[in-house]
Amino acid sequence: MKTEIPPTILVIFGITGDLSKRYLLPSLYHLVEQNLLNEHTEIMGVTRGALKIDELLSTIELCVNSVDKTCDPSAIKKLRERIHIRNMDVTRPEEYDALLKELNDIEEKHGVHMNRLYYLSIPPSTAQPIITLLGEHGHNASGPHGAGSTRLLIEKPFGFDLVSAQELIETTSKQFGEDQVFRIDHYLAKETVQNILAVRFNNPIFTPLWNSKHIAYIEVLAEEKLDIEGRVNFYEQTGALRDIIQSHLLQVLALVTMDQPDELTSDKIHEQKTDLMKLLQSVPLHKVNERVVRGQYDTYKSEVENPHSNVETFVALQTFIASEQWADVPLIVKTGKALTEKLSEVNVVFKPSEQSPHHNVLTFTLQPNESLKLSLRVKKPGFEDVIEPIEMEFKYKNAFSGTFTPTAYERVLMDAIRGDHTLFATADEILESWRVVQPLLDMWAKSSEDLEIYDHGGSGPDTSKLYTAH
Repeated sequence: MKTEIPPTILVIFGITGDLSKRYLLPSLYHLVEQNLLNEHTEIMGVTRGALKIDELLSTIELCVNSVDKTCDPSAIKKLRERIHIRNMDVTRPEEYDALLKELNDIEEKHGVHMNRLYYLSIPPSTAQPIITLLGEHGHNASGPHGAGSTRLLIEKPFGFDLVSAQELIETTSKQFGEDQVFRIDHYLAKETVQNILAVRFNNPIFTPLWNSKHIAYIEVLAEEKLDIEGRVNFYEQTGALRDIIQSHLLQVLALVTMDQPDELTSDKIHEQKTDLMKLLQSVPLHKVNERVVRGQYDTYKSEVENPHSNVETFVALQTFIASEQWADVPLIVKTGKALTEKLSEVNVVFKPSEQSPHHNVLTFTLQPNESLKLSLRVKKPGFEDVIEPIEMEFKYKNAFSGTFTPTAYERVLMDAIRGDHTLFATADEILESWRVVQPLLDMWAKSSEDLEIYDHGGSGPDTSKLYTAH
């Protein structure tokens, strides 16, 4: 059943920033073009500098999400009419009172109760004081008539480590209820990631096989052909473990290994994800050499102009789940930059049998060329009994060629507007993912002995040792 889209005011802090220009505004254009938003929808862009709407839109390739990248003039006109720009010093408390009045005036003009979404498209260092000021000046409450919902959308990273994540969650919880907070992980909004649960729980052939008796290991990887692309300050402070594994891949791993909930509702899914993540083990420090591979591409130090940098651009680690269902099944999460190809996928590798000493592999390809593959062994045509491997492959673009497929940020925006928390990370999930990686972060802050240098554009360090239990 189609969910009704409520009237909404979307307030974007940092509307002139890179994320807004590359993802949010093009996504909003596409949603307008597809007539997916309520007619009573307004966008309030908050920025420090004086800026006109036409100046903003002229700097953005709005139609990047369209098939032929051709803009619809009527859609651009509709989007332009919905955007307001507010010049605002976000450090001054009185500015939040003025912003609240303007939002109330917009709601009065429309004559309907409007939900409010505050999207913090800003650096994490500036998020906490803004969250506090929003709460202290009434932006955490419902609209002027006591109707409508207020929601806070926060971009990752959610903290820099376990302590800072706890501080951010504590600050946020003082001003907003957990049901109001939407922590954005665009990875979870990818169509193929969503299909992990659909495939697992709607195809009974997999249910009895989803355990340590039948699965040899599971691999979740996100490889990039691009390097850090000049993001020196960000990457020198972050590294691959924080950037991809803590914030994305552990969430994906939880979807692959969590128990089936009683019903596929947001609350039940998050309950099972949290329970699973509590069982995810940190790598014991005495096992780091066996279970972790850390690397840096060979031109990184010169690129960041820091000959002593020990920031990792590649990480692969082996973890386990402390449960009977997953006992002794290696779980490998791997990411790296400046590698041979761009590839994000999940591989579920099944154990061979005495009669057939070969692995069947179920592969979810998240990007590019989203697909679902199952490797099988079949008889080659002919008189001889020759067994050969083949792949049964389902490609989304072929099967659903005429179906509208939202991008990750289009899905994020629509789900937040509808109030659906399913694809957003909870506070407990965030803290558990930091718990898993924190011992490594502490260890690496003191030593770079295990940092392997690999060729830019190469295959990265050898990770073969991670695919057997230690």
